[in-house]
Amino acid sequence: MRKELDLTQGSVPKVLLQFAIPYLLANVLQALYGGADLFVVGQFDDSASVAGVAIGSQVMQTITGIILGLTTGVTVLISIATGAKNGKESASIIGSSIWLFTFIGIALTLVMTTCHGIITDVMHTPSEAVRDTKHYLLICSLGIPFIMGYNVVCGIFRGLGDSKTPLYFVALACLINILLDFILVGGVHLRAAGAAIATVVSQAVSFIAAVYFLYRRGFQFEFTRRHIRLNKYLSRRVLTLGAPIALQDALVNVSFLLITVIVNQMGVIASASLGVVEKIIVFAMLPPAAISSAVAAMTAQNYGAGKTDRMLLCLRSGIGTALVFGLAFCIYSQFSSPTFIRVFSNDAAVIAMAAEYLHGYSIDCILVSFVFCFNSYFSGQGNSWFPMLHSLIATFLFRIPLSWIFSRIDPTSLFWMGFAPPLATVVSLIICLWYLKRNKRQLEAFKTAHASRITSQGMSN
Repeated sequence: MRKELDLTQGSVPKVLLQFAIPYLLANVLQALYGGADLFVVGQFDDSASVAGVAIGSQVMQTITGIILGLTTGVTVLISIATGAKNGKESASIIGSSIWLFTFIGIALTLVMTTCHGIITDVMHTPSEAVRDTKHYLLICSLGIPFIMGYNVVCGIFRGLGDSKTPLYFVALACLINILLDFILVGGVHLRAAGAAIATVVSQAVSFIAAVYFLYRRGFQFEFTRRHIRLNKYLSRRVLTLGAPIALQDALVNVSFLLITVIVNQMGVIASASLGVVEKIIVFAMLPPAAISSAVAAMTAQNYGAGKTDRMLLCLRSGIGTALVFGLAFCIYSQFSSPTFIRVFSNDAAVIAMAAEYLHGYSIDCILVSFVFCFNSYFSGQGNSWFPMLHSLIATFLFRIPLSWIFSRIDPTSLFWMGFAPPLATVVSLIICLWYLKRNKRQLEAFKTAHASRITSQGMSN
């Protein structure tokens, strides 16, 4: 039974939610990989092990961000081809992507396994957590080919309008990961290394299952072995669209790592507190991230179909829906933040310091509801350079400097540092609103050109 949605038809809010909810559930389960690792280690090991997993998972999140950014190029291009009813081009994009991402996956694995020790040192990892961080990074780096393969397959599904199928495989992986976490960390006491092994095994199972399912189900258009070849033109298009998103995610995550370096110099309690809050924020950002991903796919399909008015409805519906989640999380965090933190740590000092940080940071969940959707709206039109540029401006000219300045106000607290993320996001929001006006004029020109092309094709037929 086919699960693809035609994102160019029907009620925009309804179709958006139909596409976004499975995406959200899949992202929640995927985030449970790192969350489960941190939770189980927090229950059975000391703060040094918690810090090791927190730092290691932050680095791996950077790598995953690069992979997700690159595979977004596949999703958007397939969405545009699907909206234009061009099955031949969809097949060529899929076949070329298989070769392209095989090479990229091998290269990333070699770099990370070779440099995991250097990365641990560069992170100014507290001495108590060095061994755990190195173990976690090395083992997780060996699983990069599975992360790459899984995200390519999911990118193909979502580009075709199917956000449900990836949910099933990530659910399987999550169950395996949690089970192995309790066995290897809680039972065998392998500390951070056990958590890393659980993550890699679960990712491998998820990838293999997804590939088998895709092979058995097939596509609605012709796809054979002859399509599996490296097409330079299509590969360049995938990278042209995906690379700015990957670079953006990578540099933003590098900024998180730089902030981690700042906080690591404040001691192991501050390091563990930062790691816990970042993990909570990962979960809090999942709804706006999933909704914005749905906006990207819907925008791309409607862009391919020439439906520019529907694209704007997708943007507005996405922002409105994301705001519901952002406001709810922010309000709850102002009054009951320790209930979140206790999920990952029972250390009273960590709970107190993390709660201070979360009070300011949670405001960012409201602001990113706008910025995430704007970024996806522009990327869905094939313009991924603008989201990258404004994100880098906000991150490196505002977020990192503000974090450093605020860390100097009170070196014993993370309270002031919590306000650096929302202040930086305000800068991005202002730039996005300015660019939106310019984009409307570009869309009018595109709409006119698309209508003329359709008329010409009709006359020639």
